Amino acid sequence: MSRYRRAAWQVVAIVAFAGTAALAIVLTRPPPASVTGAAACRSAGLAAWLGVGPDHGTTAGSDAVPRVGAMSSMKTEVFYTLEFTNVSGQTCSLYGYPQVLAFAGGHQIGSPAITDTSVRPSTVTLAPDATAHATLRYTVTASFQARACRQVTVPELRVYPPQSTQAVVVPLSFPACSRRGVEFLSVDPVQPREGIPGFPRYPASRGR
Repeated sequence: MSRYRRAAWQVVAIVAFAGTAALAIVLTRPPPASVTGAAACRSAGLAAWLGVGPDHGTTAGSDAVPRVGAMSSMKTEVFYTLEFTNVSGQTCSLYGYPQVLAFAGGHQIGSPAITDTSVRPSTVTLAPDATAHATLRYTVTASFQARACRQVTVPELRVYPPQSTQAVVVPLSFPACSRRGVEFLSVDPVQPREGIPGFPRYPASRGR
């Protein structure tokens, strides 16, 4: 191979490598908040609540939970809508999955909610007083073996909005599995608009 041909192949290889590296950076880098023109929402500027339907009273039995959204046909799962309202007075954005934890006595109970990757995240811009939602799925504790679950009743959820290190507290008493590794909660990424518009709500206290 001549000296000029070798040099040409070296240039092509360098350009191809640079293009591949640039593509990898684009694919792996999360979308910056500046794309939407709004900073990421902070927990202190959000109110989190559950959109509860008119029949939100509990049912009899140790696995009673408020009936929110829809129950699966097998009656082993309850689907909640976890709502985020912007109370900061300024436009902000949310992207990705909230982290949801069951809490009792100031301690985390069991495992965090797993993320449902079947729904693709997208940036949600929230004007003041606007609301976005994420679907939260609760699997009733009777679905698990008692020894594997180690059921306890918890009084609240701690919810970390996407890109936030401060939680908001959603008061909700329900049976939870205290043993780590049992997946009794799962959550979708934040989506635009209220999940259950106009329904009563469980309000949240401000950040913890």
